Formats: sequence, structure tokens, C-alpha cells
Amino acid sequence: MSDPNLLTSDVEEALRAGVRDLLADKADADAVLGRVESSSPLDMDLWRTLVDLGATSLPIPESLGGQGAGWREAAVVAEEVGRAVAPVPFLGSTLATAALLHLSDDTDAQEALKSMASGESVVVLAIPLSGPVDGPLARTVRSVADAGVATRFLVPADGGLHLVEAASVEPVVSLDLTRPVWDVTFADSGVRLTGSGESAVDSALLAGSAMLAAEQVGIAEWCLTTTVAYLKQRYQFGRPVGSFQALKHRLADLWQSIVLARAAALNAADALATSSADTRVAVAVAQSLCSTVAVRAAEECVQLHGGIGMTWEHPAHLYLKRAKADELALGTPGKHRATLASLVNLPG
Repeated sequence: MSDPNLLTSDVEEALRAGVRDLLADKADADAVLGRVESSSPLDMDLWRTLVDLGATSLPIPESLGGQGAGWREAAVVAEEVGRAVAPVPFLGSTLATAALLHLSDDTDAQEALKSMASGESVVVLAIPLSGPVDGPLARTVRSVADAGVATRFLVPADGGLHLVEAASVEPVVSLDLTRPVWDVTFADSGVRLTGSGESAVDSALLAGSAMLAAEQVGIAEWCLTTTVAYLKQRYQFGRPVGSFQALKHRLADLWQSIVLARAAALNAADALATSSADTRVAVAVAQSLCSTVAVRAAEECVQLHGGIGMTWEHPAHLYLKRAKADELALGTPGKHRATLASLVNLPG
């Protein structure tokens, strides 16, 4: 078994720079705040630009119209999406991509992947944001992320995975305004894809959790960078607030936590990309760590910005809400720690 590669390549850094520049231009703080206040909370023009860039189809093979890259590259995009809290259907699409890749011998799954890679359609895995619910095909699935812009859904039921069109979607009040959720109602069972739906959903949850960890690193790094910059320019008692030792220690501790979180997230993405036997352990470690680090970084960002951090006009609240929502998405940190304990034969 090879050691994990925790260093990013020149190609990955070039991808990061390209996506970061695009999001800085199209999804700055004012644009995101304006978007969440509108009747169309997800920015589909930005999503189409990401599709054209190839940033949404990185794990999809070239034979199916994708980039033929892997989950490490997808994690780079996820991190930058988190850094900008970009209002795009990245998570829902990522979950669907991973599930369809698991069933890629099925011709309907192949066609769905092709349409996703080209931007012709947006396919979303129809599970609650908090995680899947076992049982027969449900007529309504509640709190599905990115469902409002989906053209088709993958619905897990009765051990299979069904490709279905929605009869209706109803928006639900969400904590995270940049990743809204909808209740989805289906009129029929659609097309059942060949293969194990349970295994496909399991693959989707592993990939989605790894991408969430990368996103949480992006959230945390934005919060730290923005807070440090603010404390350097905010003066109190004739000196920068950031020069006070107590605040220096808090930020140094936060930086150390983010470094550890970045290593864990990259390890999870690398394990996923290389199909490592330790993938489940790596993802559980990453999610249990990155979730808490992102929330802590966002809380520090709001508090250390003082009064301005509490205002609607400052984007800090968007990062806190995304961090809190991500903490609950696809399983809580406690659930991931319990999974880790079971995998390494420790008491839960």
C-alpha cells in the first residue's frame, strides 16, 4: 500500500488559481449577498461557466465527455467553492456524479454522465442533506440540496437507484442561504439503473463527504485570512488589535488547526482518487476534524470582527451558516467519529 500524497501538484495549483480567479470575479461577497436575497438563490450562469471550464466534470472519464481527472482535482474545486461560499449546485451534482460512476456500466447512467459533463442537465442525488433514509421509493424526499435547479434526480429505493424526473419541488427555509434545500415530490419510479443502488449511494456518500471536507477547509481559510487582515487594520488604544498577545494566540491556534484539517482533507481526497483500502478511515477522520475546524474558524471570524461581524452586510454570517450546515450534512462529526471507531475496532 503506497503512502498518501499530501502535496499538491503544479496542475492542481493551476486549477486552483483559475477557479479562484473566476469566483473572485463572479462570486464576490456583494454578488453572493445579492444572490441569496433574490428569488433565484443559485447562480446558474456561474455554474455554466464552471461547466465550460471543466471544473464540474473532473472525475468523469473523457469517454463520457468529462475531464478524466480525479477526486483530488475535484477537491481543489470544492475548496474554492467553500472559500467563496459560491451559490452553485456543486454538492448535489457531486453526489450524483459519484453514484453514476459506480453504475457506469449502465447505458442510462452513461447518458446521464454525458449530459452532466456537457452542462445539458443537472442531476441531483435525492437524499436529505443530513443523509439518506432507507425504505421503499418515497413519493416525497425532504430537504434535498440543489433540487430547485435539477432536471433529473437519482432516487435510492428498494436496493436500487432510479433515474426520475420530479413532479414538483418546494423550497424549504434553510440555515445556509447559499445552499438552499427543497422538498421533492415524484410522480413515478422512473428508470431503475442496473447495479446495486446501495453500493452506489455508499460511494456517493464517501465522495460527497470527502468533498465537503475540502470545502470546509476553504471556509476556514477564508475566515482566518479575512480575520487576520481585519485585525491588522483595526486600531484600539493606538495600536493594531492584532498586536495583542491574546488574539495572536487564538489565531495561531486556529492556523494550526486549519493546517491539520487541510492535511486530513487532502488525505481523504487522495485515498478516494487512488481507491485506497483506507478510504473510509481517511474520510471519517477528515469529516470529524474539518467540520469542527470550519465552525470554529467561522465563529472566531464573526467574534473578532466585533460589531461589523454581526451585520448582514458583512459576509461573515454566510460562512458561519455554511459551516454549520456542512457540519450536519451527510452525517454529524459524532457520527463520523463513531464510524471511525468501528473501522479501527475502538469502542464507539
